[in-house]
Amino acid sequence: MIAYSDHDLEAMLSDLESDLVERKESLKGDAPTKAREAVCAFANDLPAHGRPGVLFIGARDDGSPAGLAVDDELLLQIADMKTDGNIVPPPTLTVAKHTLRGADMAVVTVWPVDSPPARYKGRIWVRVGPRRGIASAQDERILNEKRRYGDRPWDVYPVPSAVPADLDRRRFEDEYLPAAVAPDVLAANERSYEQRLAVTKMVLSADELTPTVLGILVLSNRTRDFIPGAYIQFLRVEGRELADPIADEQLIDGPVSEVLRRIDEKLAAHNRTAVDLTSSTREIRSSTYPMPALQQIVRNAVLHRSYEATNAPVRVTWYDDRIEITSPGGPFGAVNADNFGQPDLSDYRNPNLAEALRVLGFAQRFGVGIATARRALEMNGNPPLEFDVNQSTVGVTLRRAR
Repeated sequence: MIAYSDHDLEAMLSDLESDLVERKESLKGDAPTKAREAVCAFANDLPAHGRPGVLFIGARDDGSPAGLAVDDELLLQIADMKTDGNIVPPPTLTVAKHTLRGADMAVVTVWPVDSPPARYKGRIWVRVGPRRGIASAQDERILNEKRRYGDRPWDVYPVPSAVPADLDRRRFEDEYLPAAVAPDVLAANERSYEQRLAVTKMVLSADELTPTVLGILVLSNRTRDFIPGAYIQFLRVEGRELADPIADEQLIDGPVSEVLRRIDEKLAAHNRTAVDLTSSTREIRSSTYPMPALQQIVRNAVLHRSYEATNAPVRVTWYDDRIEITSPGGPFGAVNADNFGQPDLSDYRNPNLAEALRVLGFAQRFGVGIATARRALEMNGNPPLEFDVNQSTVGVTLRRAR
């Protein structure tokens, strides 16, 4: 656990209030409530610093001492913030008396909780920069994902409204299972259909046959009945603005293998190929966009998107001069807005779906999609990929070859 030295605390006290620092002159009036909200916000660590936040009691807004008498009674009153049952789960915090800037202050150090979101009196408090407020639905989704980052992935959570009959048995036995299990192993084992579903994580277990999110995405013909955002919205716009005329539009849903095959067909149908018969003794073919790049970016969008707490689809919008591909859900785990797209850096919001796409032949190696797309674009003469990454979405723009 990180422990700040007095030197560190002096620096934090002198700095502007941030998402790791808050100051209170005393615990009078509504200050105890505000202090608990701050503790809750530090415990949630929405910006994902992975470091403790600090609440200084006995400091003015500018960091100067407020002249507060810090005695045992005050320290016990502060420590009660952890144990009074109002912040759930109880945060890990320390309360100590420090002499900073020549005066006594009570310093509360709050570590991020392992299982966010933490709630104070039923409300989720977060802090971004100097702002402390109640979490939005998007903030709550991010905190839920932080919990599952070290827990069971959401793609193997059960879908309570689904039953085994919602899974296509023929698709499982004829397409998925032979690709997932070696033929000799499949012939030798005597597992039942239900046991095979459980082993491949399509249902919760052989004893509890509730389909998982993975099972619905891979095997259900009615994916949107259970996961409303599980589709691709394709638009071909005649022009460079979304308000220009629509030349083609299609909603592509169903099992993920069908979604990816159909979007490949749609992309190929709109991708123009030029034939050069004069520059060489052999004809040279070049496309407006290299198909490997389109495939990699779309498959990444389907794989890495959030399927939880959103009804938004993956959007593929093809303009005259570019293609914009937008995926719901921001970066996940070790990937953030600053390091997004770096070589050899990847993380998986949906690791079991990643394995399913490999089984189905849509991914050969993990973590190389962006690198493959970049190389294909460069060889085809297209400009580099452009990224627009935030906490809610990941957007990728491919521009046509000049």
